Amino acid sequence: MTIQAMSIDDLEIVLGWAADEGWNPGLDDAPAFLAADPAGFLIKKVDDEPVAAISVVNHSPKFAFLGLYICKPEHRGHGYGIGIWQAGIAHAGPRTIGLDGVPDQQSNYARSGFVRNGSTIRYGGRIEAASDKRMRPATPTELRALVSRDVKVTGIDRLAFSTAWLSQTPNRNTLVLIDGTNINGFATFRRCRQGVKIGPLQATCEADALSLIASNPFAGSNDPIFVDIQSEGSPFCKLLEKQGFEPTFETARMYKGPPPKADPARYQAIATMELG
Repeated sequence: MTIQAMSIDDLEIVLGWAADEGWNPGLDDAPAFLAADPAGFLIKKVDDEPVAAISVVNHSPKFAFLGLYICKPEHRGHGYGIGIWQAGIAHAGPRTIGLDGVPDQQSNYARSGFVRNGSTIRYGGRIEAASDKRMRPATPTELRALVSRDVKVTGIDRLAFSTAWLSQTPNRNTLVLIDGTNINGFATFRRCRQGVKIGPLQATCEADALSLIASNPFAGSNDPIFVDIQSEGSPFCKLLEKQGFEPTFETARMYKGPPPKADPARYQAIATMELG
């Protein structure tokens, strides 16, 4: 029985488990996830068979984010989860740890010292694609500015993850909304096992938020769109509901340690429930 850092192949296996649980990961998630903290993705194997996993990604010296805590159904009830949980928490050291906890695990997280700090709600729906001449793909030279905006609105310095996540891949595109020479908003779109997820997204007004969502570069075949929004009752939640989007999944945002001090955008979606 061993606990070790995941290889890219291990992570693809674990993302397959996540898909089986209905978490709907993206098609290009694994490389960007590992770029954030290769030592933070842990897998437990018994006789070389993967049985349980966790990610505790050290984004900065002050902050880590926990996700992908999962045990294969046929191996549950054997105590495999607690060992890998302890290894993941140890990897974070003294950092504050954040997570998005599914309902059936929230009491367990609370017993481990995590405190609820709002919710993260996944909205699903459809919106007619529309072009906006202010919108275009982000360029590599704009990455630094986008990463800086991410730090401001999340309170988390996650340079490695954001640089990888906001870069263009065949199944993940980041668009910027340009007003003159200024970036007034941006959004990352990623193909998933089902439909397209949008996140992060930042916009200062309702019209720009709608424009970003409607600029989905992967629009087609009436695939659903999913957006993860932290905190119920935000103007973005209300905007999506007006467009016919419905809540499909809800987690508790929880922290062990002081929450990050953020300056959120008025319309904002998180990047991913696995890495914050």
